[in-house]
Amino acid sequence: MEEEPKNRSSITSVAEKELSLLCRHVDVLKTVKEQGPIGIIRLSQITGQPQHMIRYSLRTLEKDGVITPSSNGAVVTDKVYETLGTLEAALDDLTTTMQDLKKKLK
Repeated sequence: MEEEPKNRSSITSVAEKELSLLCRHVDVLKTVKEQGPIGIIRLSQITGQPQHMIRYSLRTLEKDGVITPSSNGAVVTDKVYETLGTLEAALDDLTTTMQDLKKKLK
């Protein structure tokens, strides 16, 4: 794991960690969607993330109903398309919010 620069504030650090977590969940979801059914070890190899982090992402995605376990590994559910559309819209909103926050800093 990368070490945080010493000049980062705690609020900046929290935002970066949350964004990193979201990126990992999306990477795992995209990989399951494209290559499923797929197991933890293969997901770890493809994404370069440790197995314990993959396991956490899979649990989160399963809790959200976006993936489901199978005897051959994780697979996406029909909810994946709705979720990806919702996520895209949320990211558009966040982009606008971040631009507004940036203006406030000036």
